[in-house]
Amino acid sequence: MGIVNIDDDLHDQIRKASAVACRSINAQAAFWIKIGLLCETNPTLSFNQVVTRELRAAGVETQALRAAAT
Repeated sequence: MGIVNIDDDLHDQIRKASAVACRSINAQAAFWIKIGLLCETNPTLSFNQVVTRELRAAGVETQALRAAAT
């Protein structure tokens, strides 16, 4: 674990986003870093495709949720 220096305005945005997403500030920053890295290393995929791929890799069954909602 290390310390990362970020701009105060970015920290404020992370704090606000963490409240919406029900994550800690650290978890929100880690999520943005991970998704940003995945998007940069997979430039042909959209954000939604990256998130869907990660959910599937974690074993989340998104099709079952869609079927239950209809």
